Amino acid sequence: MSTVGTSAASAVPSAAPVLRTPAGSFEELWVPSGMGPIKIQVQWASRGGSAALYLLDGLRAPRDHSQWTTDTDAVRQFAGDNVTLVFPVGGHSSFYTDWYRPSSTNGQKTPYKWETFLTRELPDFLAGYGVSRTNNGVVGVSMGGSAALALAAHHRDQFRFAGSFSGFLNPTYPMWNQAMRAAMLDEGGFNVDDMWGPAGDPAWGRNDVTVQAERLRGLPMYITTGNGVPGPLDLPGGVGNTINAAGIEALAVIAASIFRDRVNALGIPARMDFTNGTHTWPYWQQSLTNARPMILDALGAH
Repeated sequence: MSTVGTSAASAVPSAAPVLRTPAGSFEELWVPSGMGPIKIQVQWASRGGSAALYLLDGLRAPRDHSQWTTDTDAVRQFAGDNVTLVFPVGGHSSFYTDWYRPSSTNGQKTPYKWETFLTRELPDFLAGYGVSRTNNGVVGVSMGGSAALALAAHHRDQFRFAGSFSGFLNPTYPMWNQAMRAAMLDEGGFNVDDMWGPAGDPAWGRNDVTVQAERLRGLPMYITTGNGVPGPLDLPGGVGNTINAAGIEALAVIAASIFRDRVNALGIPARMDFTNGTHTWPYWQQSLTNARPMILDALGAH
């Protein structure tokens, strides 16, 4: 995978946005934001189209790259499709949301404002490259899965498809905030109270897509989760990792089941696949493969 700099803009056909490198190329860019410059990795639409798919990482999001670009074949899967892949980099333990204040337990200086970034600052930046502000899809894994549906619920003017792969879709469920507290302290020393306040604060309900399900009516959605039982894509020999991934997925399937019951009760269609499997990237790669036709249909990006 090669990185193409903006200096190649002179090679762009005259009909294309002047800032965009050749159609189908891969590029890394820095986007101004209230959090400071944010790195994104981009694969431009194969034929210069304006649709975009945002792909969000999980709780352990690295600082220097998106795991979608290293742990899946997402770039290859969409290489021939007329949709730009946008991989935001960073967001460790952020839930891709706007925090109330910086985390008080790890010396964070600037509060996370990921919702603002993904729905205002990044679309505005990409518009300069000819990417639509209103014809986007968003998918995510684990932390990013619940965030993908929440972003789509509150920004229906931007997102036309949303996918959650092993996402935590019911954070107001009793004691779930304590599970998130433990996970976020473990992953970077972040304090969940600085994100959404104590349990019961309105921010918890706003970011709970089971509570916000009505806002998703009419949106094409694909929700997948394993059941915690190791399946064919679990790596042989990785017993320790598999046990941990099985336990996390056993929680994810409970939340996804609650969400499924909620949207079914409301008569809101969504494709949902519950399978054997654990909380790990090979399953999420398969989920993206399954979702790809839905994404291309929703965005008109064939």
